[in-house]
Amino acid sequence: MIKNVLIVDDNKEMLFTLKEGLGKYHEAFSVTTAPDGLAAMDELKRRAISLIVTDLKMPRVDGLTLLAHVLEHYPEIPVIVITAYSNSDVAMLARDGGAVGLIAKPFMIEDLARRIMEVLRDESEGGTLHNVSSSGMFLQLIEMEQRTCTIRLVEKSSGKQGVLFFLEGTLLDARVNGLRGEAAAYEIFSWDEVTLSIQNACPQKERKIRKELQAILMDAMRLKDEVAHAETCAITVENPPGPPDKGGEEAAAPLVDRIRDVIEKELGGNPGVEDIYHDRSWDGLVKEMVKIGSLLDIGSLKVGYIDVGEQQGFILVPREETAVVAVNSKCPRDRVMQILSG
Repeated sequence: MIKNVLIVDDNKEMLFTLKEGLGKYHEAFSVTTAPDGLAAMDELKRRAISLIVTDLKMPRVDGLTLLAHVLEHYPEIPVIVITAYSNSDVAMLARDGGAVGLIAKPFMIEDLARRIMEVLRDESEGGTLHNVSSSGMFLQLIEMEQRTCTIRLVEKSSGKQGVLFFLEGTLLDARVNGLRGEAAAYEIFSWDEVTLSIQNACPQKERKIRKELQAILMDAMRLKDEVAHAETCAITVENPPGPPDKGGEEAAAPLVDRIRDVIEKELGGNPGVEDIYHDRSWDGLVKEMVKIGSLLDIGSLKVGYIDVGEQQGFILVPREETAVVAVNSKCPRDRVMQILSG
C-alpha cells in the first residue's frame, strides 16, 4: 500500500527539489506538495495523507499552527518539521507540539527519505494485510484480544482510505471522507474488500464512538441496503437555486461562492458555517440518497444533511460535483437548508 507524504514549504524551488529528489522512492511513498499551512489543510480534506513534512516559517499559516491543527484533527498523521533554526528551543516547541522528528536545514534528500521511511515503517509496524474480504471478523479479533492500535484501511474497488482507532479493544473513533465517529465507521465497515495497515499505537484518547463494535458492524451491513441511508439523511425536495441569476461573472461564479453569498445575504454572515467546498468523495453517498428519494416517492434529492454527532454535520448540495457546507452546533441548520431550498 503506497503511502501519501505531504511536503509543505513556501519556497517553490525547495518544493520542486524535494518532489523531484524523493520521486526515486515512489515504490515506498508518493509525494504531494503545498505552499503553506493553509493549503496543506485543504489537501488534508481532499486526500488521505500518511505523513506530513513541513517547514516552520511560512505565510498565512505557519508550521507550528499546522502542527497544532494536525494534532487536533488528524492525530494519526505523524509530522516531521524542517527548519533553518536548529536550536533547542525550536526543537522543544516542535516536539511539544507533537512532531515526531526535526530536520535542520541544510540537509541531504537521502537523509529526509530515510527518516520518512522510518516513520512510515513504524506506522505499519503491526503488519499489513492485503485483500481482506471480511474486515468485520478481523476487527472483532482486535476487540477480543483487547489490542491498542491504529488501523488504516484502503477499499480495493474505489481506493477510499479510512482510519480506525482502538484502545484496549474498544473502538474509539473512525475517520473517512470528512466523516468522523459512528458515521465514518458505518462507511468503512460497509466496504467489501480492503487492505489493512496496523500501527501498534493509538494517538486518539477521547472516545467518540459510544456504540459497541458488534452493533456498528450490524448497522453497517444494513448500509448496503438503500433504505438504511434514510435513517441518517434529511431530504428536501425543492431545488436550491442559489442567488438570482444576474448574468456575467456573477452568474458564472462557482456553486460554493453562490452558496456562501446567499447564506451571508439571508443570515447576515455565516453563523456556525465552518467551511464550504466541493468534494467528489461524497458523490457516492449522494447517489444513494437520490435513490432513496425515488424509492420512498418523496421526490428528487436537492439538499441533504448528514449528522455525524459531536456537535457537527454536513449539508450536501448535489450537483455534478457535490458542494459541502460543514456546520457546527451554532449553525441554524434548518434555516440554512431552507435558504438553499429556495
